[in-house]
Amino acid sequence: MTNKLKITFLLGIFIMIFSSNMMNAQLKQGDLVDGIAAVIGDEIVLESDVDEQMNYGKQQGATNTDKCEFLENLINNKFLVYEAKKDTLIENRSASIKEQANAKYRQLLSQFPDEKAMLLAYKFRNGYEMKNAIEKIDTDTYYGQAKYQRITDKADVTPNEVTDFYNLYKMQLPQVKDEISLGQIMMYPKLTEAHKQELINKLNKIKKDVQGGETFESQARIYSEDEGSAANGGLYKNIYKGQMVKPFEAAALNLQEGEISDPIESEFGYHIIQLIKKSGKVYDARHILLKATPTDDELKTAKAKLDSIRGLIIDGKITFKDAAFKFSDDKRTKFNAGIISGADGSDKLERESIPGTISYELAGLNKGDMTTAFEDDENKRKVAKIIKIEDVIPAHQITMETDYNRIKQMALNKKRNEMVEKFVNSKLGTTFISINGRYDSCNFKANWKKDSIKK
Repeated sequence: MTNKLKITFLLGIFIMIFSSNMMNAQLKQGDLVDGIAAVIGDEIVLESDVDEQMNYGKQQGATNTDKCEFLENLINNKFLVYEAKKDTLIENRSASIKEQANAKYRQLLSQFPDEKAMLLAYKFRNGYEMKNAIEKIDTDTYYGQAKYQRITDKADVTPNEVTDFYNLYKMQLPQVKDEISLGQIMMYPKLTEAHKQELINKLNKIKKDVQGGETFESQARIYSEDEGSAANGGLYKNIYKGQMVKPFEAAALNLQEGEISDPIESEFGYHIIQLIKKSGKVYDARHILLKATPTDDELKTAKAKLDSIRGLIIDGKITFKDAAFKFSDDKRTKFNAGIISGADGSDKLERESIPGTISYELAGLNKGDMTTAFEDDENKRKVAKIIKIEDVIPAHQITMETDYNRIKQMALNKKRNEMVEKFVNSKLGTTFISINGRYDSCNFKANWKKDSIKK
């Protein structure tokens, strides 16, 4: 199946840009260090961008090696970014994107012994260069996705359109790999009152030390367990209302500038917060986080509770759906009968994509079976889970009977791409586009050179 325009956002995976720095370190004499592959308005696609896309595609198993197609995907993306930055209905988030890039930088830094080791690993000359690279990718991702959403917001397909799509492309649709549908009930182990008080007392002492002359920033560097902000003295800048979890935001916005909160509890643990400044809907704050890391006994208690719930389900005293709604701490699944969604939003997961910990627990189980309670990690937090196999789907060719929702999503994606194609074509005549002569032999799907304006 061929779509005239394939709108991809592989650049959203910011780690990709690091690969080009490693490649540059291995250049041979006479190789092209870098160059401009294309210019779209005031946006630029570098040769290294094209190489990164191709290398990433190969890592993900793509068989396509047509550099022209990868370049066209990048031109499409940059075109949307260019148009998005002119769209007054798309919010300018440059300040928050910059802070987000800094937070990603700090999070990466926390995985290395020092900054020098990190920069060496990713082949950047300095921290400024690496932060700029992350910020560039995040900016393109935000604007490209925002414009894509604006263009395709009203896209929909009727049942007849789904049927027509299937009849037209059924011989080209891929075979579905072995899949499985899973439901889960997840619990954050409850801390004992003594454990909670220990964390609260430690935060109260830190607060007292700050009031006695220590800086909040230095104490955050020493004590905070938030990998994203500790190295920066606990600082988060340009926080928009609704961006942080509710307990954090409520505490921060009830402070006067410079004031420090009492210890508060959130889903991440226990915090003290210092409001730095507040302006309208945006504020800056520092915080010190002590994670609610459960002890072995607290984990054991959580697993015992889950096993008792499992017993109630097996005895028919409560359904798995109702148990998930009543007991699960996982907000993503508890309102959906505990069903774990796949990357495409469906309730089907490829068996080979199931994490090793869960695969081990599922070994030997069949449709309708449940695991006993086990320990797992969820966003770097220890949790307890039970998982039920809701359905098992063997590998098969896609059909309307077995995969209607999947086919509907494919048809919808095709319509969205057509809407974007129509939008791009309508703007080509007023947009400057220049493509390097190295790509003169490319057979692009869109008339980039013919229809765009020239300087």
